[in-house]
Order: sequence, then C-alpha cells, then structure tokens
Amino acid sequence: MFSSEEIRVFLDELEEKIDILNDGFLTLEREGENPETIQEIFRAAHTIKGSSGVMGYDSMAALTHEMENLFSLLRDGRLKVTPSMVDVLFEGLDTLKALRDEVTGGASGATDIQPIIQKLQELQEQASAESTEGDAVPEAAETTPDAGPGAGAAASLTETEREVLQEALDQGFSAYRIRVDIDPGCQMKSVRAFLVFQALEQAGTQIIRSVPPPEDIEQGKYDTGFELLAISQDDSDRLHGLLSTIAEVAAVTVEPITRLDGTAKEGFPDPDQDESGAELRTTASRPAPAGQNGAAVQNQKKTIRTVRIDVQKLDSLMNLVGELVIERTRLERFADILESKYRSEELIDALNEISGHLGQITGELQEEIMKARMLPIAQVFNRFPRMVRDLAHKLGKEINLVIEGRDTELDRNVIEIISDPLVHLIRNAIDHGLETPAERMRAGKPRAGTLTLRAFHQESHIVIIVEDDGRGLDPDKLRAKAVEKRLLDAEAAARLTDQEAMYLVFHAGFSTAENVSDISGRGVGMDVVKAQIERVNGTVEMRSTPGQGTAVTIKLPLTLAIIRALMVSLGDYLYAFPLNNVVETIQTGVEEIRLIGDSEVVVVRGEVLPLIRLGRLFRQQEAGGNGKLYVVIIGMGQDRVGVVVDRFIGEQEIVIKTLSDFLGHVPGIAGATILGDGRVALIVDVRALLSEIAEQRGRRSVVHAAG
Repeated sequence: MFSSEEIRVFLDELEEKIDILNDGFLTLEREGENPETIQEIFRAAHTIKGSSGVMGYDSMAALTHEMENLFSLLRDGRLKVTPSMVDVLFEGLDTLKALRDEVTGGASGATDIQPIIQKLQELQEQASAESTEGDAVPEAAETTPDAGPGAGAAASLTETEREVLQEALDQGFSAYRIRVDIDPGCQMKSVRAFLVFQALEQAGTQIIRSVPPPEDIEQGKYDTGFELLAISQDDSDRLHGLLSTIAEVAAVTVEPITRLDGTAKEGFPDPDQDESGAELRTTASRPAPAGQNGAAVQNQKKTIRTVRIDVQKLDSLMNLVGELVIERTRLERFADILESKYRSEELIDALNEISGHLGQITGELQEEIMKARMLPIAQVFNRFPRMVRDLAHKLGKEINLVIEGRDTELDRNVIEIISDPLVHLIRNAIDHGLETPAERMRAGKPRAGTLTLRAFHQESHIVIIVEDDGRGLDPDKLRAKAVEKRLLDAEAAARLTDQEAMYLVFHAGFSTAENVSDISGRGVGMDVVKAQIERVNGTVEMRSTPGQGTAVTIKLPLTLAIIRALMVSLGDYLYAFPLNNVVETIQTGVEEIRLIGDSEVVVVRGEVLPLIRLGRLFRQQEAGGNGKLYVVIIGMGQDRVGVVVDRFIGEQEIVIKTLSDFLGHVPGIAGATILGDGRVALIVDVRALLSEIAEQRGRRSVVHAAG
C-alpha cells in the first residue's frame, strides 16, 4: 500500500507527462513524423506505464503500453501520422485523464479502456510490410542471464537512435554505457528497475536504449543485471553515486562514450564494436580534468536541482514575510523618532545601520519568496492549443493559434483566477469572432483565421491580450441588441459612443449570438470575465474594428499579497488606496464643486469628474477646514471618480490582510493592513466605489469601463 505522499508525487509526475503528451500530439498533427517529438512522447508514455504499473494502476499501465507500442512504430518509420491517428491519440489522452481523475477521487474501474485500446491496436496493425523491412524495430538479442557487458551485441541502434546520440555528443552532452546489477536475492526486481529508470529521468538523463528492452526489465524478466545507453549533462561520478544509493543495487558501472566512428549502425552494448566493425569510442569512467578535452563539455553542463513544495507552505512563508515587512516599517519609524529626538549619537547611528541592513535583508527575502510563488503563465496557456483544435474541428473552422510569452511569470493565486476568464474569451473569439473558411475567402481574407494569445510584463503588472482577426464588433448591432433585451431604452442606447457600446458585452445576459449552442450564446461568460478579473484588482479593456477583428486586453497585478498604496486619513482613521488604481491627487476649493442633480462633480482640465465623499460612504465625520478639499482620483479602465479625503499621508508598501469571517463583507473595504506604528489601515475597494458613483448618477446602462 502506498502512502498519500507517494501517490501525490506520482500524480505530480503524471500531470507533467500528460502535458508533454498533449503538446507532442499537437506537434505531430502540425509537423508530422518529427523524430524529436516522437522520442519525447515515447519517453513520456514509457514513464507513465512504468510508474503506474509499480503503483498498481493496471488500466493506466495497459493504456500507455498500447500508446507506447504505437509511438515505437512511428519512431521507426513503420507508420505515418494521419489526422485520424491524432484523433485516436487525443481520445487516448482523454481516457488517461479520466483514469487520473479516478486516482485523485479515490475511485477505480469506472473508465472502460477497451474501446480506445482496440483503436490503438487497429492503428498498429496498419504497419506495412515494406516499412517493416526497411526500418524494422530492432528486437533485443537473445541474452543469457548475467551475460556481462558484451551481451546483446547482435542488436543494433536504429538510425534515429544513432542521430540522437551523435547530436547529443555534438552539443556537448555526455553519452554513457551504464551497467546496473541488482542483488541476486532481490524479491522485487521490477520495482528496483523502475527506481533506476526514474532516478535517471529525474536527473535529466535520457535513456536511448536498454538491453533487455524496457518492457522486459520492468516486468522483472532479467536475471541480475541490465544495460543502458544514455545521454546526460551530469558526469559519470554523479550518475554512479545516484544509482548506487538505490536499495538492492549491487553494482553500477558508468562508462563514458566520447564519439561515434564509422557509418554503420553501432552495436550495443558491446563496449568495443558491433558486428559491422563500427566502433564506439569510450574513455575511462572518470571525467576528463578541466583544461583537457572534456573541459568544454564540463563548462556547458548545468545541474538543475528542484524540490516539490506544498503551495500552502509558500503561502505561510509569504504571510511571515508580510509580518517582517510590518516589523521593518515599525523599526524604521522608531529609528526616525529617536534620531529626531536625540540627533546624531553613536547608539542612534548603530540603530539606523541595523534598521537599514534589516530592511535590505527583508526586501531580498520578500523578493525571493515572491519569486518562489511565481509560475510561468504556460501553466494556463498550455491547455489552449488542444481546446482551440477541438473547437475549430467542431465548428468547421481553420484557426492558427499563436502563443507568445509563455515564460511570463505571475503569482500562482492570480494564475488560478485568470484561467476561467481566458477560456471564455478564447471560446467567444472562436465562436463569434472568427469566420468559417468560406466567409473569410469571400471577405478577401486567408482561409485560416489567426487567434493570438500574448502575455508580457509591464511595470508591476502582467498584460494578457486575446486577439483575433475575425468579424469584429458592430456598435450599431450592439446598441440594437441592448434595446431588444431591454437593457437600455432607445434614447440611452443612441447616446452611447462606439467604444461604450462595445462594453455592453460585459453585461450579464447580453449576447449577440442568433442561436444558442453548447459553446456560447447564452449571455454567460463576458460578465464572468469582468467579475473575476476585478476580484484580483485587474482591468479588462476591449478594442474592435468591424471586419478586422477584436482584441481584449487584461491587466493584472503580479502578486496579491504585497502592494504599493497611497495612504490617506479621514478623521482618526487611515485608509489605503491601491496605487495601481490611483490616477492622480489634486487639491481643490469648495467653491469649485458643482451639483448635477444630487451628485457632486468637479471640473478637472475640462473633464467633469464625479465626486464621492469617503466620510459619507463610511458614515464618518470629515475634518474639513480652510475651504480646501483633498481629492484622490481613482480609476479602473475608462471610469474615473474623485474621492474626497481629509489628508494625504504618502505612498507605502503594505501587506494585504483579508477581513475575518467574523466581520463578514464590509461594502467598500477590500481588506486591511497593519502599519509600522501598529495602527490598522483599511484598504479601499476601488471597484465598489466606482459602482457607488454609478448608482448615484442613476446609470441604468452597464458600467462601460473595463474595470
């Protein structure tokens, strides 16, 4: 019985391999028989088969075994990639995901794998006799138990394996002939063999060949040893030490190979030469010293050391760093007070030095923890190629998906929230935006539409753009649809600018689709996009040109835990405005305030700006004085509103603390923070204030601003 930790590790690895298979299948469909891609997906399926077999998930092992057999035929040129084959492979991948879900849900046996296995076997049977003769899959030579390093000399490398090995040597990698001997008394030889394969793979080592074949090794069909041909960035001593630590491994021999000579296929695992005489040049088991032939190779090697950490531990570390930031601010304030009182003394200078050093260390620690919480947005983007492919096939459309900025990083909590909005945007772009090939040809466009998904950093934010070159939005049609659905009367709709009309799509229940489908058309989606992005203090903007396409731009904070804020006071209370929502601050006279209906406004550089008094919103007494008003102009997207406060305090880095369940939801408050002097400041919910001013103005139409 395996522990929960072992199952978690298995599932983490399984998720990685499923992603590799998904990307590999898409590449096969796009590029055909790419040897590197085939080799990569072969290894992924092989790893899943071995680990699931050891864990006792027999259905998963059986499925990936059949997939591996198919990849082997592709790898050796006995089958060609076809659209129907890719469909079957994706069906197999979906079945594999269903089996994974059974593991996570604690259930088993609900997924029937026989239909997909039959389809995979039917594809294997299509291998022609010509391809078999031309590039047969080499069978392992008959070996005798414990035959030693020379066993299997009759087996030869395929051309693909030879090319992979030569390319690795040319690029400065190291190639090794590895002999592993297991304790003769071992009762679980298959498990020990799996651990050997797993250890090598986790160290970044690629196994090119094994004798006996992997299937026999993992089923324990060997006596006391087996041999591997592998490429790696590690030196032989590290590989030797890595494998020697595995329980019941009796002996390990790691023999480096420096180059391949001759044009014939190299024999394996004969340490000197194969039957044709082509020689595998090897060196001693120690790596070459620096400055000799191996120096260039050693300089290119990079060791990747990673460890899996529960995300809750990262969250806890971030909370602790937040407490350090608070204490650092308190210490700085204490040092300033002492300096102003006692001027420059040796003790004060020492305290300032300590405070400065602690601030530097805390800042670096905060930065490193934030980096540890960061994940590449590829975690989200990688799911979309398959989704776009399936939707395009279903709708009879041809779509080129362009993805840029996969390596752009942002906070893991933001990644979790942004996933669903992006799904909605992409589905809408495919269903509503991009035309069918026939429509595009009539409009003078290429048959295939282009859907671009782009991510990049901009100051302290990440920007994500979803853009298509399809129909675009027609403002007149949007106005008419709003009137039809009674969201606006005809007069109000006519007053909307073209840009304002576009933001009608963010209203709940609004849809321009003529027919409801299982993809879109129910008026659910764009309002969800807006709401979820606002949850993380983000904004969404839209631009569109009829006949040319639509682009939706999402702007998000990099992290949700620590932000820069503008601190203000209102009576005896302190408030914080997130700095990314602060447009500017102004000071104006009371006499400059005008009334439109019951609402206060002020004219700023020719623009009428609505005002809201923070004191009235939170039922607090304003200090007032001297006929001057301090106004914080905040905005999200295109909306702007001025908030009247008593005094500006300044900018400060704050740690966001959520309000407890005991307090519940407080309108207009997004959270709280603890300042350096121990006082609590409330963080203003900018979105709530914009909604408040919209209600005051009696606006029945949708708030057209993206934020």
